[in-house]
Amino acid sequence: MEEREKEMMQLPENAFRELKEGEEYEPVMSPGRTYAEVNAWSVTWGVLMAMLFSAAAAYLGLRVGQVFEAAIPIAIIAVGVSAAAKRKNGLGENVIIQSIGACSGAVVAGAIFTLPAIYILQAKYPEMSASFMKIFLSSLLGGIIGILFLIPFRKYFVSDMHGKYPFPEATATTQVLVSGAKGGNQAKPLVFAGLVGGLYDFIVATFGLWNENFTTRFLGLGEQIADKAKLVFKVNTGAAVLGLGYIVGLKYAFIICLGSFAVWWLIVPGMALIYPDTVLNQWDPSITTAVGDMSPEEIFRYYGKYIGIGGIAMAGIIGIIKSWGIITGAVSLAVKEMKGGKAAGGELPRTRRDISFKIIVFGSVITILLTFLFFWFGVMDGNLLFALVGIVLVSLIAFLFTTVAANAIAIVGSNPVSGMTLMTLILASVVMVGVGLKGTSGMLAALIMGGVVCTALSMAGCFITDLKIGYWLGTTPKKQESWKFLGTLVSAATVGGVMMLLNETYGFSSGQLVAPQANAMAAVIDPLMNGIGAPWVLYAIGAAIAIVLTVCKVPALAFALGMFIPIELNVPLLVGGAVNWFVTTRSTDKDVNNERGERGNLIASGFIAGGALMGVLSALLRFGGVSFDFEAWWANPLSEVLSLAAYLLLISYFIIATRAKK
Repeated sequence: MEEREKEMMQLPENAFRELKEGEEYEPVMSPGRTYAEVNAWSVTWGVLMAMLFSAAAAYLGLRVGQVFEAAIPIAIIAVGVSAAAKRKNGLGENVIIQSIGACSGAVVAGAIFTLPAIYILQAKYPEMSASFMKIFLSSLLGGIIGILFLIPFRKYFVSDMHGKYPFPEATATTQVLVSGAKGGNQAKPLVFAGLVGGLYDFIVATFGLWNENFTTRFLGLGEQIADKAKLVFKVNTGAAVLGLGYIVGLKYAFIICLGSFAVWWLIVPGMALIYPDTVLNQWDPSITTAVGDMSPEEIFRYYGKYIGIGGIAMAGIIGIIKSWGIITGAVSLAVKEMKGGKAAGGELPRTRRDISFKIIVFGSVITILLTFLFFWFGVMDGNLLFALVGIVLVSLIAFLFTTVAANAIAIVGSNPVSGMTLMTLILASVVMVGVGLKGTSGMLAALIMGGVVCTALSMAGCFITDLKIGYWLGTTPKKQESWKFLGTLVSAATVGGVMMLLNETYGFSSGQLVAPQANAMAAVIDPLMNGIGAPWVLYAIGAAIAIVLTVCKVPALAFALGMFIPIELNVPLLVGGAVNWFVTTRSTDKDVNNERGERGNLIASGFIAGGALMGVLSALLRFGGVSFDFEAWWANPLSEVLSLAAYLLLISYFIIATRAKK
């Protein structure tokens, strides 16, 4: 009986497409049955994964500069330990393990993108100080805010928008969990693709046998065009990003790339043409080079990506306006329940029950109050005005950008949290200076505020992935939501300890710790708190573009993500999307096309899973001192030619594998 259940365990045909009128999605685990989900096994392993991956992600993100997503490796480990222990019907348990453990990636990103900037600035301003409690509380409170603010939007993102968003990371993780539950031959396509993709990415990241990017610079003419006209084409040739593009699909990948091309091929060369001899450093005194003397990459880093940030912010505001009905609907349900109306969850099937709105409302109020007290007495030296302004800013920005983070994850699988946090830091700095908080005290306050917002947005993006996985598989949302708080607590404590240990061991100002995002935050906030402006013109351009796109009915957030994310990471999405279109349209038989498309989802998920695991392994080897110097080889154009050849072989394998018989 158990073997038969395993054979029958598969995602329904309508798992990844829009539902027809009157059609309902039936998850893998029946809503009418009760399954093992939360128990000593799943909670213990979830907490262990949260601790392990929080420590690993913090070490690697700060020491090596490589941040990885924890959801897929944790899902693979969960499947492995479940199989080793011969757990019966362990799918529900594995979802909980993954959900608790995945808090690690969210909390780590929120912490290491902002809070190390305190230590970096401390070298210049010794009066600035950080402590374990400040790091711990900003991470914990931000994570809880992100969870509570997102829950009311669960139904909209995972159910109402079913099939309209690709959810790349959730798709890959779900395929891993389902394939693990099937066992035997059922999981072979994903496992084999994982081995191929993982080995491919491992060879590049560890040994550098070929370049990770192919660019037009491999030709002398291309180098001249890049130097003089500031035009360059770049594509990352990794397996994981190719798999991501396949799941994103051609529609969104095309829009994302249009945003990227607009910045890289219009704005970047346009700025060099308009300001050939001008040093534009009004908002960044560290810029000492004229725009015309910069490389295309430098123009993008110093100017172009800020247009993307403005676009993301405006797209988020437009999204809030568009979804106002959803927000007011959630509030009205909360009010009804608060007045004693019947709880909505009581009459719903197991797979549609959320935490009570009363708990969400009271929890949000209490968390915001605790954050206010933390600001008042722990960060702003007992100044009531500063604390009030700070909590209003944090609450408003976190609320506004929660849906932006969830949208970004649902569309492209990448959360632009660093861009949104940078915007938060700039807004916080300008406002706090306006009410009288400036200098080192203002820097510390703005960074702590940024840490809370960054963790909240990172958690929102991570959590919508977990909830979509649960929706596809048929777990109980209420259980996922309830135990997410434990994972956040464990991860926040671990990150705080690791960050303190790293500072004691290496020192963030020593240069031995990469911490690229935190260094960027420190560079931005220092001049702002000393009276220097921000790139408002660039933000305004991005915002105007988002408004025009919305009027033209083009998804503004997808386009803005393309403007913010480097071109070499956007083009592979288009390649993967094109592969998706190709394999699902070659046959005149619709069923054959569907079968190839589903097999392609497995292969793409394998590429993502293998790339994620091997990325962690490669970074661990580097951290342990096992590294190979291949910079000189990568400077050779032949490394890019070899990269293109390897990439074409990888794409060929992908297409051929989708046509293999079961």
